[in-house]
Amino acid sequence: MFALALTTALGLLVGGVEASTAEAASVCAGRPAKTVKFATGELRVYRTRDYACATAVATAPGKRRRMSVQIQPRGGRPVVDSGTFTQRAGPVTVHALNRCVRASGTIAGRTVTTSWILC
Repeated sequence: MFALALTTALGLLVGGVEASTAEAASVCAGRPAKTVKFATGELRVYRTRDYACATAVATAPGKRRRMSVQIQPRGGRPVVDSGTFTQRAGPVTVHALNRCVRASGTIAGRTVTTSWILC
């Protein structure tokens, strides 16, 4: 009985860790296309066949601070997520079939911007 309870508890613990790790790995669909590191975090851009997605992820999560992320398809309007967050701004997604995109991320006053990418 004790062995069964221990095995069940261990299975739940391992399952919970795997689920949270997978969730933390990517909130965007698709494959990683570009990662740009800067002083306070990273700008991550992902791509599927039809869409591009971006997030700004803090290097040291925990404290609330101003963050924003923006992605814009060439010839289209930018999509923005901005506010005070503890870990991440975004995800923001745009339709990018046969279009270049430009992305930027800001965390605690530090900003990084890509050129036109994914062309």
